[in-house]
Amino acid sequence: MSASRSRVLPGFGLSLGFTLAYMTLLVLIPLSTIVLRTATISPSDFWNTISSPRALAAFRLSFFTALAAALLNGVFGVLVAWVLVRDRFPGKRLLDGLVDLPFALPTAVAGIALTTLYSPDGWLGRFLEPMGIKVAYAPLGIVVALTFVGLPFVVRTVQPVLENVEGSMEEAAASLGAGRLATIRRVVLPEIRPALLTGMTLAFARGLGEYGSIVFISGNMPMKTEITPLLIMIQLEQFDYAGATALALVFLIASFVLLFVINSLIAKGSLRISRS
Repeated sequence: MSASRSRVLPGFGLSLGFTLAYMTLLVLIPLSTIVLRTATISPSDFWNTISSPRALAAFRLSFFTALAAALLNGVFGVLVAWVLVRDRFPGKRLLDGLVDLPFALPTAVAGIALTTLYSPDGWLGRFLEPMGIKVAYAPLGIVVALTFVGLPFVVRTVQPVLENVEGSMEEAAASLGAGRLATIRRVVLPEIRPALLTGMTLAFARGLGEYGSIVFISGNMPMKTEITPLLIMIQLEQFDYAGATALALVFLIASFVLLFVINSLIAKGSLRISRS
């Protein structure tokens, strides 16, 4: 009995009650209103709303661009974290601070800046357009915007884990004849894999609900560059609250299922590494 009591922090009941009340007010009640509002429409109207070609195109674009951005952040986020942890160079602190800029920068400002940069007459767009690379007002622009806002999630989750990985392990692998790629694949990646997957999951979740940085650079063309959050906003502006909540409910359920699957994979990977 004393051993079980020692594992519980003092004030556990009060802190647990406060946590449940806080989560209920901020998460459960707002999300439940979506379900209750959707229940007021008929099943046929609900199906017609979520299965319309415009809605399906928005669903596909939102999920695939968020996934593509998360994968890109998984690669380049590890590289940025590696440079910040392993290398020393002038301006390192400045670069480390710039990583958090997407957290502090209003997303609308980021969207305007990216649009100015990649538009057909922008600083980079004027060189990319002749090569057939269309960024602004195209799905590629959405991926660029989501990569920008999601990069800090990967860097900040991988960086502290890399700091705890001792350089002696890499030196021992090199002394045994392992090349750089083999050392990264067999020594470094197993250590940072749970953190990397966590950061990618956070970046993916952020990308699913992102609106401000995309609304400018995407062009908002139905069936082409229209994301689900924008379509929901359009439904609200047209006073179609039932249609907006129907789209929001499908998006909420699909996002929750995907995040649950990804988090389960992360937990299994962490458990496998701890056992090994």
